[in-house]
Amino acid sequence: MAGALGGISTIWIVIGVGWLIAHLGMVNTPGRRLMSMLAFSVGSPALLFAMVSRASLDHLFSATVIVSALAIVVTGGVAIVLARFVFRGGVGDGVITFMASAYTNAANFGLPVAIALLGDATWMAPILLMQVAFLMPVCLAILDSQAARASGTKLSVGRYLVLPFRNPITIGILLGLACNLAGVQLPDWVMRPVDMIGDISVPLMLLAFGVSLRLDPLPGRGEHQAQTWTVVALKTLGHPLVAWGIGTAFGLSGPELYAVVVLGALPAAQNVHVIATRYHQSELVARDAVFWSTIASVGTLLGIAALLGGH
Repeated sequence: MAGALGGISTIWIVIGVGWLIAHLGMVNTPGRRLMSMLAFSVGSPALLFAMVSRASLDHLFSATVIVSALAIVVTGGVAIVLARFVFRGGVGDGVITFMASAYTNAANFGLPVAIALLGDATWMAPILLMQVAFLMPVCLAILDSQAARASGTKLSVGRYLVLPFRNPITIGILLGLACNLAGVQLPDWVMRPVDMIGDISVPLMLLAFGVSLRLDPLPGRGEHQAQTWTVVALKTLGHPLVAWGIGTAFGLSGPELYAVVVLGALPAAQNVHVIATRYHQSELVARDAVFWSTIASVGTLLGIAALLGGH
């Protein structure tokens, strides 16, 4: 567990630096939005292109991935219903609530957890690919469509169809997938700058998150707290329980069942907050859900390790 705790501490140190630079007046609210925009439009597309273009696609059709996908659909579906009928939110709010409840931090948090609890970082590859290649493009397409409607832009059927392919993150994912499927290996002089630009993504996300903690209302305050705690409960308790139930129904046991439950218990990803900021949808719910689920997931993961880790 030391590796997982080390990964958690790294995340919070970088977030703390973001809080500090905002406290010292080095970054204001427009600066935070610029950081989020750079992470969304520049860093993340490069990072995801590099990752998807090099990833092994063999794991995408295993039973554990099917279980994880169904757990995301069930947990996220409950979140959407609650967002619409209990918290009376719109389409954009429903998308962000779905992502905060079911889109896991499988990269900078999940990798050290996988090494520490599962003994193998490759468990993260299928969930990463599923999220970035399928889940994120669908969510972004809905948000782009909603933003166009809100601005009064009339979209033809053709414009609706091409809208997802105008999003920088979706473009990065699809280009990476195309290179992977075609077996294209780009030369080092191309990939080195791509890697360098991609490397800014996660630090910028974390720094922007820390800036938000200083400049925006503190987590635990505000009218959005009922929705936030519902999302946190779904992410840290509901999601792993659903994964366990579906995994058991599919006949998974031992390390495979343990793995899908651990994957479900990971906290909400920081890029959920970046996306919420980009589209001005439920920003504080996304931020607080990331904040509290990152803390609460430590206890959940320890409990899962105690119950299932020895099997």
